[in-house]
Amino acid sequence: MMSETTQVSRMEVGRRIAEIRGRMDELDATLVNLLNERATCARDIGYLKGKVGLAVYQPDREVEVLENVQSRNRGPLEDRAVVRLFKEIINEAKQLEESHSEG
Repeated sequence: MMSETTQVSRMEVGRRIAEIRGRMDELDATLVNLLNERATCARDIGYLKGKVGLAVYQPDREVEVLENVQSRNRGPLEDRAVVRLFKEIINEAKQLEESHSEG
């Protein structure tokens, strides 16, 4: 049988978990908005590259982006996790650029 203190503690933990999950949901919504804003930039870049015949994929830019995000990472995610996430973001951006380039 649980003591009254244990029940109160579990209730408090449950309440706190719900609060944190609510904050995570807010952050997820913000991330989706930011990702879509970034995707709009990629689409626009693809269009501009197409107008002048530039290649969509520019490896030096990818390296630059990955170095930038690593230098800004303060954890708790490890750099390699941030790099993995941004490689996926970059791949999606490349697809958008390709689909909106004229060249």
